[in-house]
Amino acid sequence: MDIVAILQSKPVLIGLHLGFAIVGIDAFLWLLGKFKDDGGSRKSRIGTAAIGVAAFIASWLAGGYYYVVYYGVFVKPVIKSGVAPWVHNIIMEAKEHIFLFVIPLAMTVLFIALLEKEDMERLGLRRRALWLSGAVALLGLLVGAMGFVISAAARWGAIN
Repeated sequence: MDIVAILQSKPVLIGLHLGFAIVGIDAFLWLLGKFKDDGGSRKSRIGTAAIGVAAFIASWLAGGYYYVVYYGVFVKPVIKSGVAPWVHNIIMEAKEHIFLFVIPLAMTVLFIALLEKEDMERLGLRRRALWLSGAVALLGLLVGAMGFVISAAARWGAIN
């Protein structure tokens, strides 16, 4: 089996989706601490934000590929015919739309991190960057919790 086939397998895609999301969440929590304590250099803030944005984009790509290739064909029918069909209609639909906001919000934080500390203070963006970093991390956690519910519904549907 070649590396491309391994990367395109269902468990690896789900693992990449989750793993990259965790890195993105952790990066924005780390950045939240940097903004809160007014610590770290501009370069370290930019690097942390860039890692977070790149991780969320990679998570979106892995999850999107899984969704297009596997979810609609294999998972969605199991959920819809299982004991909790509402999970797809409500949780999955919400997850899809909430995740669309994560990357633009994360990029906004990255753009704020590009500013010098003095400019950030002068424009009154430090506190907003702090809240926005926290919001990105919380949205990532919320999307992760939704993914857990969706996975549970698929397992319940397969059992029953």
